Amino acid sequence: MTVQDLRDVLREQAEAPSPGNPNRHDQVRSRIRRTRLRRRATAGTVAVAASAVVGVSLLPGTVTAPEPGATATARAEQDKPAGLPEEFTAGDGTAYRRLAVGTIKKEGAKKVSFTVPVSGKPLDVAMTCDGEDFVNTPRVSVNGNADTGAQVLPCGKSMELRPLSLVQRGVKEATVTFDTTVVARGCVQRKKDGPCVAPKPKVATWQVAVYEWTPPARPVEPEPVKDFPDRTNGWKLARSATGVSDRDSSFTLVVKSASGKIGMDQLCTGDLAARMWFKIRVNGTDAPMVGGCNVWKSGDYPMAVSEYDVPKGSRVTITGKIGFWGEYTNRPVRWSVGVYVK
Repeated sequence: MTVQDLRDVLREQAEAPSPGNPNRHDQVRSRIRRTRLRRRATAGTVAVAASAVVGVSLLPGTVTAPEPGATATARAEQDKPAGLPEEFTAGDGTAYRRLAVGTIKKEGAKKVSFTVPVSGKPLDVAMTCDGEDFVNTPRVSVNGNADTGAQVLPCGKSMELRPLSLVQRGVKEATVTFDTTVVARGCVQRKKDGPCVAPKPKVATWQVAVYEWTPPARPVEPEPVKDFPDRTNGWKLARSATGVSDRDSSFTLVVKSASGKIGMDQLCTGDLAARMWFKIRVNGTDAPMVGGCNVWKSGDYPMAVSEYDVPKGSRVTITGKIGFWGEYTNRPVRWSVGVYVK
């Protein structure tokens, strides 16, 4: 965690009463993740990241296919890790097929490349790791160009999936590179009043793969989103809006804030919730893009409010547009946005 990340979290919580919430640490991690995603989207760079979870339901594959198109660099490290199956079916029925798989080991080469066939179906990248490497998570590029939407942030044993968005239409193949030599920006302050220094890279072994997926034959209707709590951590819910991504791609909400502060949060359902982005305007002024959307099925509210300063006691108009990183054919997300006031 960088000093700026800590400041962001502490500033938001300084005036709030203790929530007595046993899941508070998870909510803080979620807030840090969302802050980092916004910085990445607006600056075009990838910041140091905390944990984010994409749930994938795995069903055993029925067909064993050969590994097509792996380059010599990847072949040297190739294996068949149990966590990156040859085939699986996601929770919404989407069928995935692995095109290439490899390993970035603790000792040895720090990147791998695959040349994979392009059939016109969407491509995703997947990763697992055996450590807690929040610094040098592999950066993904397609034909030498960094693919921002494909960055996989957390390190863990559960498989993470992200889309490849830079694969051009009409090409027959693409070279995908996973690189841990690109050090993320940021610094940590280890002692009070001490210098802020670059974090020391943690060592991990990464399993990486490229998958092709077949969109469902028909749109998969997402389940309803849970209602936002009326009050949370000193905030009061003022307005909310909801919709389904393939039918509703914008919203407008008007609120008043006596304190001059508003907070905005998003909740979603659907397998591609983590790939959504929200472009927000407050009284006609662009706000930082919000990347990713929390899925809340049980437990305490996973609060990740983005805070904005507004004129005290005046009407404030918040507008937003919604979209995805990568392909999302027949895989809509049900979204809900809530605006809180103090």
